[in-house]
Amino acid sequence: MRILVTNDDGIHAPGLDACARIAQALSDDVWVVAPETDQSGVSHSLSLSDPLRLRQVEERRFAVKGTPTDCVIMAVRHLLKDAKPDLVLSGVNRGQNVAEDVGYSGTVAGAMEGTVLGIPSIALSQAFGFATRTAPPYTVAEHFGPGVVRTLLEEGMPAGILVNVNFPNRPVEEVRGVKVTAQGQRNQDLLRIDQRSDGRGNPYFWIAFEKRVFEPANGSDLHALDEGCISVTPLRLDMTDEPMMTRLAQVFRG
Repeated sequence: MRILVTNDDGIHAPGLDACARIAQALSDDVWVVAPETDQSGVSHSLSLSDPLRLRQVEERRFAVKGTPTDCVIMAVRHLLKDAKPDLVLSGVNRGQNVAEDVGYSGTVAGAMEGTVLGIPSIALSQAFGFATRTAPPYTVAEHFGPGVVRTLLEEGMPAGILVNVNFPNRPVEEVRGVKVTAQGQRNQDLLRIDQRSDGRGNPYFWIAFEKRVFEPANGSDLHALDEGCISVTPLRLDMTDEPMMTRLAQVFRG
């Protein structure tokens, strides 16, 4: 099995090495193609106005000056065009990718692009807490990742479906199993703009969330992580809402 590993945290991210080790537990044919720099939050964007620069870091390891989507395309359509990957693993992201994160995440987008290109694809993310934010441990992801990926492959992944996997911020021995979940939703009242001033008194801004507790919906990815479980969420490329499509077809019938 040929496995392509990518991420959005960049070619030097510790989580990328963790993802490569997860892949190596499944195969000896592992290729790493990741962004030259941190691309967190770029979602499924393409570099259309700038050229892509490709740099070989070491054997089967390349950096691309571009987004995670660029990396997957570069790998599948150029580097590995004669024998495309059988699996794309994107991650392991530094921090969880749940709820609304899914729409912003370059990690999820890497798996999404693999799915677009017809390759079974899985996004992997490791949650962390305040105490571990500077150097999140990837031990939970590395311990459970190969088994989760192997199970997903054995079950079979339909065309047009990717899987978003999140590992909880717990020691390995305290992880309470795997839960198959729906994409959650945060309380958007917590979203705010944090205004500050630089040394010259000029304002600048950060997008931030207030640190307030809220109860995530039971069965969601947020709830699973809160309970110390690994969250496994299948996602569809086709975002069509069929009930609304049927209603609109009646409205515009004419």
